[in-house]
Formats: sequence, C-alpha cells, structure tokens
Amino acid sequence: MSHLIAVLPGDGIGPEIMEQATRVLTALGLPLELETAPVGGAAYDLHGHPLPPETLALAKRAKAVLFGAVGDWKYDKLPREHRPEQAILGLRKALGLFANLRPAILYPELANASSLKPEVVSGLDILILRELTGDIYFGQPRGMRTAEDGPFKGEREGFDTMRYAETEIRRIAHIGFQAAMKRGKKLCSVDKANVLETSQFWRDLVIEVAKDYPEVELSHMYVDNAAMQLVRAPREFDVIVTGNLFGDILSDEAAMLTGSIGMLPSASLNESGQGLYEPSHGSAPDIAGQGLANPLATILSAAMLLRYSLNEEAAAARIEAAVRKVLADGLRTADIYEPGTHKVSTGQMGDAVLAAL
Repeated sequence: MSHLIAVLPGDGIGPEIMEQATRVLTALGLPLELETAPVGGAAYDLHGHPLPPETLALAKRAKAVLFGAVGDWKYDKLPREHRPEQAILGLRKALGLFANLRPAILYPELANASSLKPEVVSGLDILILRELTGDIYFGQPRGMRTAEDGPFKGEREGFDTMRYAETEIRRIAHIGFQAAMKRGKKLCSVDKANVLETSQFWRDLVIEVAKDYPEVELSHMYVDNAAMQLVRAPREFDVIVTGNLFGDILSDEAAMLTGSIGMLPSASLNESGQGLYEPSHGSAPDIAGQGLANPLATILSAAMLLRYSLNEEAAAARIEAAVRKVLADGLRTADIYEPGTHKVSTGQMGDAVLAAL
C-alpha cells in the first residue's frame, strides 16, 4: 500500500528546496505517492487564497504534508486573512497539529558556527517537543480592561489566561515519551511548578503518563533553570517536552546553539500521527531562483516525515547519514560556507545527498 504525501512547495526558495527533498524521497524506493499543490502566495496568485480548498483537501487526505516555505514582501499589503502565512496557521488548525518537534543538532563540521565553545556544544543532539494549541497563547479570558480592585484600581490592565486541559497535557506527554523511546530514552519535562498552578498540573500528569513508559528516564526542570542549562551543559538533554510558551522560547534558544537555523528541520503532529514537516527557516525571497538556498533542512524534514508519520526509521536514518556525509566531504551552500570548504548550489547539494544515499 502506498502512502500519499502532500507536497506544498510555497513561495520564495520553497520550490527549489522542495525539488531536492522530493528527489531524495523518490530515490529511497518506498511506496510513496507524492502529490503537489500550491500554498501561500503562490496559491493566492492562482486562486485568491493562501490555502485553497483543493490544497486543504489534499492535506487532509495525505498521510503527511511536506511543506516548503511561504511569504514574500509583495504580499505584505494584503488583508491579513489573505497573507501567505495564514496557510500554515490554517493547516495547523484544520489538521489538529498540537505537537511541534524541533531538533537541534550540531554537526561536527559546523561547530565553529555555534555561539558556544566547541568543548561545550560539540555533539549536541536535542529534540524539543512543544505543545502547539494550548497555554497562555490561546487561553480565555484574555484582553484589556479597567482594574476594578487592587492597588491599581481604575487603571487599564492587560490580561491573559494560562490554562491546559488534561487531554492536552496527556497527549503531548505521550508524544514526548514515544520520541524518547526512539532516541536516548531520557525525557526532561520543563515547567514552572514552583509558581504556577497550571505547571503543577502539567507535572502531575506527566508523572502519571510516565508509568506507561518504564524504560524512559523522566526528569523535571523549572524553565528558568532549563534556559540556563541549555547554554551551560546542553548535551545533558535528550528530549525536552514543555508547554507552548516555554517551548516557543527554548526551541529558538536551542536552535541558535547549532549556529545555523538554515540546517534545522521541524515537524508538527496530530493525534493520529499525521504530520506537517517543514524547514525552520523562511522563504528568503531575496535569493529565490539563484541556486543559493540550502536544501538540507527540507531534506532532513523529509527524514522526520519518514520517522514519525510512516515509521520508516531505517530510511530516515539513511537520509540523515547522507547529510552527515556531504558535510564531512566539505560541501557547503552559501549560508554555511567558510574558507577551506567547497561551495555548491542548491541542486548540487541535492545531487551530493543522492550520491551519498
């Protein structure tokens, strides 16, 4: 039985990097059916909407979505609901994507690009799992009002509500433990349970879920300490699971430890294991069509697709090994080039990964 993969290249460098990723997927010889559809600004130009009904229907039917990038300055004056970025938000909502997986891997050949000393960060390989649909970003009530009591009575105040339902915490915890089982069997749950009731609730439920995964070593860390440890001893972490707010901050911090966000893939999963996979970088319209874009984050996103939505661990590992080999061979696109390495184009990097496979 073949697996339908929705391929959504998008805008800017999206089509270029997607071309290389689909070449790699096709070369593996797996029973995959790749179907392409427009999204973002490209879809707006064709259909008047960044997420046309046909594209959304394809994404819903597919086992997984491989997403390029969306956005271009020429769309900045459109009404917000028609801007390219609304496509990714619409897909997250329609597919129920609640678990965001962001690996932070420092390849040995790129150690000098990190902001930390090589002896601190060399060998870094972290997976940060962020809950995407709850927490203070979406909790109600929220807004602005005039304070009716307290020391600032009569003044304007802004307020948001941090809240999590039991189901939301349990399902992200299960994804975290399952991810840890595929890696080093260590899971660190990050919260602020010493101050926040929501975080204490989070911690209690994660401990309950842990009973289903006796092989995984569970630890807990307050978010302020976790932020410090990420720059003090980042290799102590394997998988981190945390809420929407803390995950937003920690995943960007971890990304910078690698020295190049242009190398980092990501995944967003729903309860059925269906996922949307995309590079962490943007659409970079200023270099589109010039062969300068780095396709490795998209190729690595394809590897995550194989691992998490199709359970093809061996094929995912083959792609990741091929990427390591091309870097070890000294091949670099413009964004990661340094003297002494060999600069290649987008297509040449794709060729090299295929050869390494």
